[in-house]
Amino acid sequence: MINKILAIDPGYDRIGVALLARDESGRDVCLFSTCVQTDRKASHHERLFTTGDAVRKIILEHEPTVFAIEKLFFQNNAKTAMLVAEARGIMLFLARLHNLEIHEYTPQEIKVAMTGHGGSDKKAVTDMVKRLVKNVPEKALDDEYDAIAIGVTCLAHLR
Repeated sequence: MINKILAIDPGYDRIGVALLARDESGRDVCLFSTCVQTDRKASHHERLFTTGDAVRKIILEHEPTVFAIEKLFFQNNAKTAMLVAEARGIMLFLARLHNLEIHEYTPQEIKVAMTGHGGSDKKAVTDMVKRLVKNVPEKALDDEYDAIAIGVTCLAHLR
């Protein structure tokens, strides 16, 4: 297998995390995926710590070489956008701290990589994730499938 890619779908309440690689036959494989959820009653800094610490542990356990994350796009709610930006900053810090090669993709780039169309909905992306990637969980939250799609996008760009 080539580079192990740690892919993150950033969020405040929860983050999608996936570890992907390409097997000897050239097929994308999901080695690990999860959704890290925070306690909604916890303080802001405690929630950021929860997600950051979970990703730190995943980096140490799985030793990825590449890091892929979704870029922020315009959101109607400025408060939510700020919270997600802070969580995203922690993830980028961890990637740099562990000397991972960093790649960032817009939601449209991810949709194009997965479905060939930038206007695809989440269901179309999830359906393609399940069709194209080996070892994908049958049931998961959207954030987890989104992280897998981010990893597939990165693998496609690294070809």
